Amino acid sequence: MIRAVVFDVGECLVDETREYGTWADWLDVPRHTFAAMFGAVIAQGRDYREVFQEFRPGFDLYEQREARAAAGKPEHFGESDLYPDVRPALAQLRGEGLWLGIAGNQTVRAGGILRSLFADNVDLIGTSDDWGAGKPDPEFFVRVAAAVPFRPEEILYVGDRVDNDLRPGAAAGMHTALVHRGPWATIQWNTPEARELPTFRIESLSELPEAIAKFNATAC
Repeated sequence: MIRAVVFDVGECLVDETREYGTWADWLDVPRHTFAAMFGAVIAQGRDYREVFQEFRPGFDLYEQREARAAAGKPEHFGESDLYPDVRPALAQLRGEGLWLGIAGNQTVRAGGILRSLFADNVDLIGTSDDWGAGKPDPEFFVRVAAAVPFRPEEILYVGDRVDNDLRPGAAAGMHTALVHRGPWATIQWNTPEARELPTFRIESLSELPEAIAKFNATAC
């Protein structure tokens, strides 16, 4: 049975459209040009951080995050950036007795924002910076498993990427769900791996409670 649900952050809970737009502004690149290059890099199977290199060779993302903060333009997301299905889905899952967590490739600053938004709604908030391991490194999922009070096969990891979320999550023995939104899921949705690997393929987080209930009913 699935007893715990752990969510990725970007393009799972948080719509990153505004944040990536601010990066285009920081680079002084038209937003549509930045978005087009972003999609091309993902479609080629490259690391998204290579997008920045295309516009500014030698670009150091961590260094530039600090520069943005110093300039009064730090990375930021808030309630208005959450997908509209997030709050209702979390409330329903918690109401049905599931243990909930949030764990993704995020900075310490982003972890603080997540805690301000979700501290009363979930049982775990963990970030790659907190743990010193980021997806798709298997160690990230070791940390998730260690933090959740259930066996890996009782954990469902929900994300928008086959490469970062589903593949390493499944390799760690967890169930996985692919949510169809954001650039990665849009590009990867019809690939064989995206069709065959996840336990659930969903268009919205609002589909999760029923999907999990049906799954658990057959597992009893």
